[in-house]
Amino acid sequence: MSAPVSERVAARPAASTGTALPAGATAAPGGVLEPSSASAGPSGGPAGRGGPAAAGRRARPGLALAVIAGCTATIRLDDPVTNTALPGIRAGLGPSAPTASWVVGAYLLAFGGLLLLGGRAGDVLGRRRVFVAGVYVFTAAAVVRAFVPGGELLIAVRAAQGAGAAFATANGFALLLATFADGPARRRAIAVCTAVGAAATAGGLLLAGAAPTPAGSWRWVLLLDVPVGLAVALLAPRVPAGSRRAPGRLDGLGAVLSVVGAAALVYGLWRAAERPWGDAPVAGPVAAGVVLLAAFAGVQRRTERPIVRLRLFRDRDRALALASVLVLPGALVGAYVGLGPFFQQGHGWSAPAAAVALLPLPVAMAGAAGLAVHVERAVGAKRVMVLGALALVVENLWLAFLEPAADYASAVLPSLVLLGAGTAFCAVPATVLATSGLRPDELGSAGGVLGALQVLGGSLGVALLATAASGYTVPADAMGAGFTAGAAVAGAGLLLALALRPRR
Repeated sequence: MSAPVSERVAARPAASTGTALPAGATAAPGGVLEPSSASAGPSGGPAGRGGPAAAGRRARPGLALAVIAGCTATIRLDDPVTNTALPGIRAGLGPSAPTASWVVGAYLLAFGGLLLLGGRAGDVLGRRRVFVAGVYVFTAAAVVRAFVPGGELLIAVRAAQGAGAAFATANGFALLLATFADGPARRRAIAVCTAVGAAATAGGLLLAGAAPTPAGSWRWVLLLDVPVGLAVALLAPRVPAGSRRAPGRLDGLGAVLSVVGAAALVYGLWRAAERPWGDAPVAGPVAAGVVLLAAFAGVQRRTERPIVRLRLFRDRDRALALASVLVLPGALVGAYVGLGPFFQQGHGWSAPAAAVALLPLPVAMAGAAGLAVHVERAVGAKRVMVLGALALVVENLWLAFLEPAADYASAVLPSLVLLGAGTAFCAVPATVLATSGLRPDELGSAGGVLGALQVLGGSLGVALLATAASGYTVPADAMGAGFTAGAAVAGAGLLLALALRPRR
């Protein structure tokens, strides 16, 4: 693998069978929650301030799903948009251009560091209010970054954009859980968000291959995802407010420990994609992050109103499902990072052709998300996740031994389809298990934890792939080592799935 791995990632979701209802809510047919007039106001606060119009807005689960899925797509699409513009940013800003890693890194640190706090902020201030604010900040920063005059300001804007993404992501998912009760409706909603996210990845691949980025064009490239962001921003205030706001204030010490600890861990893993694990810029932040997050867990046990409710991890199946969410991204990194250069160097394909060749993976994932819901209903989450994890293990191993002259249609295409389907078969039931049986006051924690685990999992996957490939000078050998690491990560996911309790 020729360029640094971190610069080639276009990277970038015992469970109860009961129905968790927000306070004052009733379950409509199909599992959609309909808050009563006595429950929550339009900002997630006390009733009496919204009136009939607000009640009408709360009764639109389809609109809520569309807005939350659109937010997911916008945030997912932003990564390839930024990566596509990086060469033009370097050329256009000249000596003031920041390094490619910090344009990505400033966003990643703010995003990963604020997800846990973002979920709790929604509990206290109102989930819809914080979600809307996050969408506004994210979209405004997406516009401003296209017109910044210098690299330092671009980094600051990217950090603000990451903060907006964190608050929107954590509270968007909490609102999804508050709108759709445990059962078929929530399963379908999770599948829709998974499919939309995969479709956004497919769009990002096309963009990365097709958009030119000379010095004069990078600014308009950065505006490509703004129309979707503006549409989401306009509709976000119409999302149902969910349950009433939690009383109390944010835990100051817990907030500091969660933000600094998560950011330090993400930073260390991010640098591990470029440096050995023993180097101080890697080992120091990783160790500090682990220590700070351990201290954070201790504080959460003692505080009356924690940022993360540790009860989330006490159920065995939920804890296993959350661990699966953490390891899953690592099983896909090899395909997105390694196969593009393989197509270009080994087959002489152009960048657009290489990007199109990767499309079957996200397309298969989008298509299999809905199928995973039906199969899970028939055979149970454990069997679906085992099947998906087996597909990830087998296909990573197959691609690890891919010959440079291998035919795409017979040797690569089937593997990409099975990787996408396997990912959907792992992600959808894992997310369903992780969010089943939650109390209303745990939805914010769940949204923040799921988002943080996905970010950490992606960073860890890139770091492991870079470490596995670092000892090889031949690109094909480096790619094989990366896929072998992906197979090992998928194997860990398989063990987690096998440890689940069988249930229907």
